Amino acid sequence: MTNQTSHRSSEMHLLNEDLARAHCRASLKAAEQNRRFRLAHQIEKAQKQAERAGKRAERASARARLALARLV
Repeated sequence: MTNQTSHRSSEMHLLNEDLARAHCRASLKAAEQNRRFRLAHQIEKAQKQAERAGKRAERASARARLALARLV
């Protein structure tokens, strides 16, 4: 009986360890997915800012050309 109890106790301990490992893997996977999502969002935001900056530069260039044309 003692040997069987010890065996069951070991199995429960191993099951708990497996559950803990699975939980850690799931947490790490979720953290990695969140990191990738944040990175993708940052890239998207930077691209939009670059587009807006390009449009501002184009408008400034057009204003400068117009001002120069008025001088001539």
